[in-house]
Amino acid sequence: MKKYFQFEELGTNYRRETIGGLTTFLAMAYILIVNPMTLSLMDIPDLPDSMRMDYGAVFVATAVAAAIGSLLMGVLAKYPVALAPGMGLNAFFAYTVVLTMGIPWQHALGGVLISGVVFIILSISGLREIIINSIPAELKFAVSAGIGLFITFVGAQSAGLIVNDDAVLVGLGDFTDGNVLLAIFGIFITVILMTKGIKGGIFIGMVITSIIGMIFGLISVPDRVVDSIPSVAPTFGAAFEAFGDPAFFTTNMLVVVLTFLFVDFFDTAGTLVGVANQAGLMKDNKLPRAGKALLADSIATVVGAIFGTSTTTSYVESTSGVAAGARTGFASIVTACLFLLALFFFPLLEVITSAVTAPALIIVGVLMVASLGKIDWTKFEIAVPAFLTIIIMPLTYSIATGIAVGFIFYPITMIVKGRAKEIHPIMYGLFVIFILYFIFLK
Repeated sequence: MKKYFQFEELGTNYRRETIGGLTTFLAMAYILIVNPMTLSLMDIPDLPDSMRMDYGAVFVATAVAAAIGSLLMGVLAKYPVALAPGMGLNAFFAYTVVLTMGIPWQHALGGVLISGVVFIILSISGLREIIINSIPAELKFAVSAGIGLFITFVGAQSAGLIVNDDAVLVGLGDFTDGNVLLAIFGIFITVILMTKGIKGGIFIGMVITSIIGMIFGLISVPDRVVDSIPSVAPTFGAAFEAFGDPAFFTTNMLVVVLTFLFVDFFDTAGTLVGVANQAGLMKDNKLPRAGKALLADSIATVVGAIFGTSTTTSYVESTSGVAAGARTGFASIVTACLFLLALFFFPLLEVITSAVTAPALIIVGVLMVASLGKIDWTKFEIAVPAFLTIIIMPLTYSIATGIAVGFIFYPITMIVKGRAKEIHPIMYGLFVIFILYFIFLK
């Protein structure tokens, strides 16, 4: 095992790798709570049951996808990078595809499955790296920041911090409401933990907030801690149902699949490069075993779609494990085992409410908008498409619309500025696709 993971060459040992894997798990364990909450649309009242995914089944799918993805990343690519259903992508799945566009969640899973298969083909052929390189860096950063704002808005809305206001569209919620106050407390405690640099600050903040909620009677006290694993039957294989429905093959679904593809492209690529840099694993400014890492991500997405969850991607929280000493894929294997172990603690996680998850969403939003500083705002031809990409997402409650608007304006501003030669041909293709998106969107 030591030889396979090159412990001696990388200056690590079992203890450091185990602690690193545990740290990464604690930093991203919130996804076990947030993902089922998001995909089941629990924060949206009065929805028909047909629009909601089963909470318990999504919990299992989340843990299984995270475990398999992390295991493959560790064994194949040997990187200390953990995977799980991606934040932002799950919000797009639930709030844009299912809630706004009215697409059945079974069809949405079918879209994730298709994107995963395409990922595998692109990863094996090497085309995935070519496509990633064709998108300008400024738009990659803008998409990340825009999703961060969108996630923050979703979190604030679900906790009642922001409510509908007929006069100005949105306004502050009722700060005398117990659940709103609990969410505010959660934000304060999580911010303090993160500012202090405490590993797993988001997850610990959720635990503390939950306990306080139970003390004040705002959250139900679980009657047990460990129980049998919930059934995955309500979602397992549902993705295949979409292919037998003619309504699945629409322009809207094409846009959905492309969005899944696009966002996961840059989530994974950016995370891999960032973690590898921090761990000192980059060689000649290149990422060794990049193909295997992308393949692990692709297979995990397919497995997750089959079990019943949105796109699985690499997690930037893996940097916390690297900071704790992780240098090899053994840490990812440890994280994978912990996700499987978490399956037995479903009753403990089932009682978590929107007031508890909202702080996590808001803090993740803070982390994602850090990419704003990497955009050159002094160049107007770059600033316009980047800004529109970012701001349109929360204003229209749609990640897809933000991406579409930004990608339409980018070639326009670049051509007018006389920089047409800098535009990759693939960007022109995306320009046409997103124009068609607005023409045929109903």
